[in-house]
Amino acid sequence: MAGQTVSSELDLRDVSLDAGSFMRSLALTMTHALEEVVGLEEASGFISFVAQSLGQDIHDLYCEQLGADRVPRSCLGDVLVDLKQRIGGDFHIAEESDDRIVLGNRHCPFGSGVRGRHSLCLLTSNVFGVIASESTGYARVELEETLAADDMECRIVVHLRRDRGATNGREYFADV
Repeated sequence: MAGQTVSSELDLRDVSLDAGSFMRSLALTMTHALEEVVGLEEASGFISFVAQSLGQDIHDLYCEQLGADRVPRSCLGDVLVDLKQRIGGDFHIAEESDDRIVLGNRHCPFGSGVRGRHSLCLLTSNVFGVIASESTGYARVELEETLAADDMECRIVVHLRRDRGATNGREYFADV
């Protein structure tokens, strides 16, 4: 079969498959399988582990581009938005202060297939958490609203200062 050509009579131009849609489908299918086989908690742990490594790689890419050891705090919100825009999200900064960055999102990079796949949101939490903590030393990421939970949009709060009384979200610390 290798090297065979498709018949000239067959019109396949409208097949909606490309590298991006294939990778989204792969991630959604793998997440679904993990959640079904090992449960949501174990699937979330696995995805968190993978996403932390991915977050470090992405952090390093941005640092290389910026010519810096870490993403400067002044650029952090823009880097998080840029990252998600590049992979098909519709993220924006809803609010920003010295203490936190609040991001909104109207379109998940995984499309509508993310609905009910809560463990996929840990990709965002971990990648944002790693990048932010490597930039500032600490981050706590709260997924206040998510498309996966059938909310109208995502609302993600990246806290940049530690609040020992806080119980919501996941904490991240810089690799020192």
